[in-house]
Amino acid sequence: MQKREPLWLESLPQAFKNYRAGRDVDEVECIVPDLAGMSRGKAMPLNKFDPDHETYLPISIFYQTITGRDVEMDIVNQWAEGDVVLKADMTTAKAVPWAKEPTLQVIHDLYNRDGSPVSVAPRNVLKRLVNLYAQQGWKPVVAPELEFYLTKPNLDPNEPIEPPIGRTGRRGTGNQSYSMSAVDEYGPVIDTIYRYAQYAGLTIDTVIQEDGAGQVEINLTHGDPILLADQVFYFKRIIREAALNHGMFATFMAKPMRDQPGSAMHIHQSVIDLASGKNIFSNSHGNPGKRFMHYIGGCQKYLPQSLPLMAPYVNSYRRFETSTNSSAPTNCSWGYDNRATGLRVPNSSPQDRRVENRVVGVDCNPYLAIAASLACGYLGMLEQTKPGEPAAGEVDDDDYPIPTTIDEALTLFEQAAPVHEVLGLDFCMVYSEVKREEMRQFHREISPWEREHLLLNV
Repeated sequence: MQKREPLWLESLPQAFKNYRAGRDVDEVECIVPDLAGMSRGKAMPLNKFDPDHETYLPISIFYQTITGRDVEMDIVNQWAEGDVVLKADMTTAKAVPWAKEPTLQVIHDLYNRDGSPVSVAPRNVLKRLVNLYAQQGWKPVVAPELEFYLTKPNLDPNEPIEPPIGRTGRRGTGNQSYSMSAVDEYGPVIDTIYRYAQYAGLTIDTVIQEDGAGQVEINLTHGDPILLADQVFYFKRIIREAALNHGMFATFMAKPMRDQPGSAMHIHQSVIDLASGKNIFSNSHGNPGKRFMHYIGGCQKYLPQSLPLMAPYVNSYRRFETSTNSSAPTNCSWGYDNRATGLRVPNSSPQDRRVENRVVGVDCNPYLAIAASLACGYLGMLEQTKPGEPAAGEVDDDDYPIPTTIDEALTLFEQAAPVHEVLGLDFCMVYSEVKREEMRQFHREISPWEREHLLLNV
């Protein structure tokens, strides 16, 4: 007797059906993004999964540092570890192309028992921002750019990270921006990324070689913030698995190698009027409008206060070191087609007018970084914040500076009441406490530099 499959399988995207190719589906991964933007959840056989059936995880998955350490906070009955409800968002259903047998992964939203959204869940934080825009009659549109490094497998954390060996048998040297031959060096990995993306129903806009040795950039097409955050979330996993398939590591660490540039996640942002479909950044004459200026003003005012969501680790701030940061901006100045500024306005038509946030590191949680960036612009438009003058050339970083350490950034974040109101008070408290504990853990470590230069010299 032929095994009967659940009816919901028939409603899955065509990309999954193509990947499946008539084979039996083995497993379903029920996943949620944690504070770091990594996958948490549970896997189950196909016959145990039902899109309409609730599953559960303890709320404490959001109370842990990147090292897995639990953080004690001022939360009533914190360690009772009550369950939160996972509800499948079937619009996010994707193949797991690297699995041996056909496997499905589905992002789940998190709710409390009373049906309210879990406020500390990153996807819910972003949904909160999108809803605030909708209440004003606006729809934000974003397009992320992902920079990352392919590296030689690093099995000993005490050893420095090295570029991988390419198809020529030579190790990359860097400073080969936009080189097609440099992209070809890692062609098999790129091909696997393309194939995995196709099976998952994800679209890549462009692939380029960045400045660093083994550093690649993938650009995504513009669209809904939640959809694009989901795509970044999926792409990070796809890229890591594709690299492993070819005996390499892929890292989204902001600054993995001392003498190479860091990796960013630039976010292009615009806002559409829900009623007319027109870009509210342009006026009736096609010129930059008041809301565009207020959006930029809000970013200049609030981006430094929101930086821990865009640069979340101690290592994130190494990317801003001026001697090797390449084009990483260390300011919130703005300018037209100016990559020295943290807020760049690319050349575009009036309908495509947008601002590019170039400060965000690729080590961020995409849901939180996009939410924070949109929050800055939202507050600027509500408060009608005027920006500074556009930079005409290179920028003095003393103008509109950003914090240079996680310590400084967290202090500003903890004092940013308007940002907390927009992102959610409970979320901001939990996030700050987790980041403080990560910072304390880092400062307890003794680095190779200290052992080399201080052990016998002081």
